Amino acid sequence: MATTEHPPSRLRGWMLQGLSDMGKRGGLTGPHAEPEPPHRGQPWWRVMCLTGVDYFSTLGYQPGIAALAAGLLSPLATIVLVVVTLAGALPVYRRVAQESPHGQGSIAMLERLLSFWKGKLFVLTLLGFAATDFLITITLSAADASTHLVENPHLTSTLSGHQMLITLILVALLGAVFLKGFLEAMGVAVALVGIYLALNLVVVITGLWHVLTAEHVVTDWTNALIVQHGNIFGMIGVALIVFPKLALGLSGFETGVAVMPHVKGDPGDTEECPAGRIRDTKKLLTTAAVIMSCFLITTSFITTLLIPAAEFKPGGQANGRALAFLAHEYLGNAFGTVYDVSTIAILWFAGASAMAGLLNLMPRYLPRYGMAPHWARAVRPMVIVFILLAFLVTWLFDANVDKQGGAYATGVLVLISSAAIAVTIASRKAGQRGWTIGFGVISAVFLYTTVANVIERPDGVKIGACFIAGIMLVSLLSRLARSFELRVTSVAMDPMAERFVRDMASRKIRFIANEPDNRDRAEYRDKIEQIRTDNDMPEQEDFVFAEVTVADPSEFETCLTVRGEVLHNRYRVLTVESSSIPNALAALLLHVRDLTGRTPHIYFEWTEGNPFANFLRFFLFGQGEVAPVTREILREAEPDRARRPRVHTG
Repeated sequence: MATTEHPPSRLRGWMLQGLSDMGKRGGLTGPHAEPEPPHRGQPWWRVMCLTGVDYFSTLGYQPGIAALAAGLLSPLATIVLVVVTLAGALPVYRRVAQESPHGQGSIAMLERLLSFWKGKLFVLTLLGFAATDFLITITLSAADASTHLVENPHLTSTLSGHQMLITLILVALLGAVFLKGFLEAMGVAVALVGIYLALNLVVVITGLWHVLTAEHVVTDWTNALIVQHGNIFGMIGVALIVFPKLALGLSGFETGVAVMPHVKGDPGDTEECPAGRIRDTKKLLTTAAVIMSCFLITTSFITTLLIPAAEFKPGGQANGRALAFLAHEYLGNAFGTVYDVSTIAILWFAGASAMAGLLNLMPRYLPRYGMAPHWARAVRPMVIVFILLAFLVTWLFDANVDKQGGAYATGVLVLISSAAIAVTIASRKAGQRGWTIGFGVISAVFLYTTVANVIERPDGVKIGACFIAGIMLVSLLSRLARSFELRVTSVAMDPMAERFVRDMASRKIRFIANEPDNRDRAEYRDKIEQIRTDNDMPEQEDFVFAEVTVADPSEFETCLTVRGEVLHNRYRVLTVESSSIPNALAALLLHVRDLTGRTPHIYFEWTEGNPFANFLRFFLFGQGEVAPVTREILREAEPDRARRPRVHTG
């Protein structure tokens, strides 16, 4: 009885529409992506605003977090942060931009250093921390935006006590935007960043004016510092110790490298040598770091001196909104409300930037590893997954900015530390002794900062561990589910291999799958005799050997180059390198069938040993139970039995 194939439902079709609908081109990168059309790019300062919605928006909560962490030493600890930013993170990411000019970032640099499964697992670990960074950016930004709403004098009586609900609504609205389709709005980013920085400049100038005109403020602060810490050396020591708690102010560098493909560069730039793009990205990173450093120092100074310490604590009016507190206090509620709206808007866009980062980061690696389910190639299902995770994180941290600071800082610091290590190794390979020593020192500083942050606030590494475990579990299950998928993207033959195929096309095409050993005359003679005996074939039958050498079994997709050679003046052999023996043989058979129009046959001998153990060998090392796996790959790749190459096993 014939079955009728029903078309997919409208909901399913909408959910799985395309690879991506983020903007005008696909959100996936890597082998599964559609080719990206050429674009004109944007001036570097406009692209800086795109990354600035993430970087500069931290001013909404960074001064308050610094005051809670360092108290009266907040300005001095912030100066340490700025020194680390300008002398550490900035040189590191300028080198990352040079080494990885297509937006792959430090993860791709480290990926090239490690091969096989250890490289894949290392990348998955870094992806877990990157996911922590981006996801906490969404929840932290939404929580701080809701804080600005709840604490606004015009709304506090109405919204007080509903911060959790408001945060969840903001996260849900962010998800709704991406479900409908998110367009990269460079112009919106420029407007938001310009307005936000201008308003902050007004607040900073006003705050400095009040500090300078009220002489007792500075005197009281310095006297309190001497009472608490004794002398300047004690203050510096404490500032160095508490500095890791301020690591949120280092966010934005990884995003700055990720947006590199949007930088216009020079007319003569090529994909192989985008010198102008690299130069302008370095300008982008430097300018953003300098602007942020100036604001970090000045805002920490005025908030520490002008806001009572009690207001920074949970429940205080400056908790999570120190600059907004000053805006309302010294410039009036009208200006303060405008400042709140601007802050909420840029925090909102920071969440959107983080979501876009998540949706672009995972497909950059996982599909290439065969570690993404098919539905993960569509944006909308992934948006739902990330929004549900954001709901969970918001609930676990009670929509509290201070509680999420440690998790956010951990994600940021792990990525910066990995970047520092990557550029140290790159400098060493390039024979640059001075840069190697310098980057090695920077790596040590960031590793110390990361460890100190993890010890002080282990929430970040716990969330990162959960993401790592989840990503690895889903990735391995996906790789297992796709084990029998034909993973060869193309097949190319050299002239000798093509000659073998043309010769066989006039008669029945027969291959013998052979595992190369000594490759001497006896090996091939005995193999032919065994195949003839096992399959009861006459001596006049002609064969060509097919030999596959496994290169890196952890790779998923591969291109095949088939080479032909005649060994011992008698035996014709086709050789190929691949990540999987069964996939390579199946692709070769299908290619020969399409080339000749005839059905090829291939002959195997059964593999000795436990079938389950042999399957694990295939899954992990690309070899093992070759005959049945080759047949299964052919069955999935060619549903028509009449056109399917024949597999014989004896």
